[in-house]
Amino acid sequence: MNGAAKGAIVGGVFLAMVGGAGYGVYSLVGSETGKNGDGAVGANAAPAPKSTGPVTEKEAAETARQFLAAWAEGDSQAAATLTNNTQAAQTAVADYRTKAYVAKAVITPGTPDGTTVPFKVEAEVTYEGTTKPLVYDSRLTVVRGDTTGKALVDWQPSVIHPQLQRDEQLRAGNPGTAPVKAVDRNGKELTPEQYPSLRPVLDTLRKTYGQKTGGTPGVELWIEPTAPDAPKRSLLTLVEGKPGQIETRLDADVQAAAEKAVATYAEASVVAVQPSTGDILAVANHRRDNFNAAMRGGRAPGSTMKIVTAAMLLDKGLVAADRPAACPPSVSWEGKPFRNQGGFALEGKPFSTSFAKSCNTAFIGLIDEVGDNSALPKEAKEVFGIGLDWKTGIPSEDGSVPETSGPAAAAEYIGQGAIQMNPLNMASITATARTGVFRQPVLVKASLDGRPLAQATRSLRPGVSAQLVSMMRLTASSGTAAEAMASVGGSDKGAKTGSAEVDNAAAPDSWFTGFSGDVAAAAIVEGGGHGGDTAGRVVARVLSSSSS
Repeated sequence: MNGAAKGAIVGGVFLAMVGGAGYGVYSLVGSETGKNGDGAVGANAAPAPKSTGPVTEKEAAETARQFLAAWAEGDSQAAATLTNNTQAAQTAVADYRTKAYVAKAVITPGTPDGTTVPFKVEAEVTYEGTTKPLVYDSRLTVVRGDTTGKALVDWQPSVIHPQLQRDEQLRAGNPGTAPVKAVDRNGKELTPEQYPSLRPVLDTLRKTYGQKTGGTPGVELWIEPTAPDAPKRSLLTLVEGKPGQIETRLDADVQAAAEKAVATYAEASVVAVQPSTGDILAVANHRRDNFNAAMRGGRAPGSTMKIVTAAMLLDKGLVAADRPAACPPSVSWEGKPFRNQGGFALEGKPFSTSFAKSCNTAFIGLIDEVGDNSALPKEAKEVFGIGLDWKTGIPSEDGSVPETSGPAAAAEYIGQGAIQMNPLNMASITATARTGVFRQPVLVKASLDGRPLAQATRSLRPGVSAQLVSMMRLTASSGTAAEAMASVGGSDKGAKTGSAEVDNAAAPDSWFTGFSGDVAAAAIVEGGGHGGDTAGRVVARVLSSSSS
């Protein structure tokens, strides 16, 4: 070796390392030196003592250096031996060149943060004579091997690329589906660069409608999903295909506001719909897992569900907005106590006040008079369309209110228990309350592919709808939603807050739904606390954008 090179032994592989912080400027020289089961060089070498205790920052940096060097050179075997999952790591590193067609990669480690080492990848993808740069940042974590005691890279697919999830793979070539140019209701193009949380929605639109819009595929690098019905997620275009155009019912201005609103909180999702049409105006998520929880999630919605419970009680004549309703500090149903937040009570107040102040006991206290555990599930399905197999244009979940008994049935009256909802469902419920008529939410017109839309069995009686709207207005003006809704202009506005307890969670989920004019929106912030504190701000920002 000349004076400019330094030697390093990596699992029996000798790396001739040219100076510089980036890896990828290495040439591998095969070593035939024997090694024992612990990786020691030489037939008679004694096994190295097994290390114990936490991995040190120095060990993490050295393990990361060796792993990144082997990966950059394309030595999948050497890289894999430095991880705690040799089979998965070897396949991924080998596929990086042979199936993702990464022709060259320079990988530069950053400053370790304990056992976590960030790094930068500057690569080139070459496919059939076309080369494009691929640059991104990722990170790895080093752990102590269970059996060997060695410092090893904790293998995760995200080491290869930060957007890779479990069992997903990088692939390059012809993706098989044509690109689509998605536009909003006014013809404005919707791109993932401008509207980042729309990326999974746009990927799904491409998978579903790419072949129906006259486009032709190009050449791309993409993430191959695990589920067969999931869309490929494009990362890099090498050769442009011919895009087909698809018109969505989204509104670019409302979508932009939704993007900004959820970005304020971790694990936040919001949906806006137009009550008069059912059109979905905005879908936004800010989540670590990139899951479209706004449309596909399922969590207990807390007191936002009281919109449906109130409709059922009003339908049965058990309450009226202007009629006094009992609101004691607590009630019990089949031995299980239910309390109001902070133990408050309302004396001699109308049911509208119990709704606005979110009195749990005013709702649960009437379950014996209802006398039918199927009443709430029926109201949810027959009037609000919950569970009717919505076909929005992309995969979505349409909520679930199962029939239960005992304390579980009582819990459903206040949006707890087995109920599952997402912001799309709650925005639709608010839209139905607003107009009295269920209109199945749609992201893409049904006329594009002739899909059938869900139809509710019955509408709200005019008197019931009017009372629901008046109670939601009271909630927005002087109830639990007043602070959040103060920023929404105009007088035609209403809302409902919700806080849903989650097992083993430090804080309840924050839920909020509201309307302003012809826009209804709902949001969840997982672990966000009281509905008005976090989710309320998200919804208010979306509603303000539509009324400005």
